[in-house]
Amino acid sequence: MTRKIYVRERQKVSEGAKQPKYRIAAITSDDNSGAFLRTDAVHFRKKELECIAADVQAEIVYLESEPDEEHVRRKK
Repeated sequence: MTRKIYVRERQKVSEGAKQPKYRIAAITSDDNSGAFLRTDAVHFRKKELECIAADVQAEIVYLESEPDEEHVRRKK
């Protein structure tokens, strides 16, 4: 049973800010139990993610951010 929690760094958090730095992007599981992880929070600290992953026996996958110049700006 492999579970993975995919997280990425938040974009609007500055260095040294005392705010949670990570956001869960997706959660996967290959078991057929139909169980899933429900979260009430949107942003998490690294220590919180590690505790959640340990409790549900999941691996944390940190997604890399694209450099700012590669982001495509949307027209308003």
